[in-house]
Amino acid sequence: MRIQDKVVVITGGASGLGLATAHYLVEEKAAFVAIFDLNVEAGEAAVARIGADRAIYVQTDVSDEASVQHAVDTVMARFGAIHVCINGAAVPTGFKILGKEGKAAPLARFAQATAINLNGVFNVMSKCVEQMTRNDAEAGEERGVVINVSSGAAYEGQVGQCAYSATKAGVIGMNMPAARELGAVGVRVNAIAPGLFLTTMVAGLEEKILDSLKEQMEAPKRLGDTREFAHCCAFLIENAYINGETIRLDGATRMRAR
Repeated sequence: MRIQDKVVVITGGASGLGLATAHYLVEEKAAFVAIFDLNVEAGEAAVARIGADRAIYVQTDVSDEASVQHAVDTVMARFGAIHVCINGAAVPTGFKILGKEGKAAPLARFAQATAINLNGVFNVMSKCVEQMTRNDAEAGEERGVVINVSSGAAYEGQVGQCAYSATKAGVIGMNMPAARELGAVGVRVNAIAPGLFLTTMVAGLEEKILDSLKEQMEAPKRLGDTREFAHCCAFLIENAYINGETIRLDGATRMRAR
């Protein structure tokens, strides 16, 4: 799919990889972007930096059906279409199955991760795809593209990542059945499983912590550049023959247990 002048929804788009992708798709590919995020201050600041002529922000709780429907309706009212959906909103929940004194972790902590990281992906994907089916098929083939963000933790979760890893593995599990179903209406579905990237939050860590993280990297021996993630998103949008796949974007790194 040609990206120029296409409308891209990005959840979690007010910070980190989502924000980097929003900037990249507007500045390098001339897309329109709709940022779905809970953080109003960050969302409005993102639009101010990107430019209100090409970007909008809608406060969105991806785990809430009414909130997502409102956000999608807002995008349709402003741009008239949705062509791409990038699901990056997630909570990096970390807790052990057994806590202090061997007590079982409350189910509510697991359910919170599921509600945002997995249910939220399906919630936004399904409502965006509904709008994509109304687009004219580009080159007679595709009406939309979905990119769901997983994680390397889906494969090699660390101690304390049961909830996070399970939800990110669930994102990968949606890939093939969604691609098979939605291919019939001209929508492709792929996923990216990123490793550690040098987001603003990570860059703020102490130097010794950053050095320790870099030591775990394989090749190249560094954290990922956020533009490399954004470039991968653009590649998946533009290459019409990639469908039902998960790209591990981690420089061959496999995180240790702890």
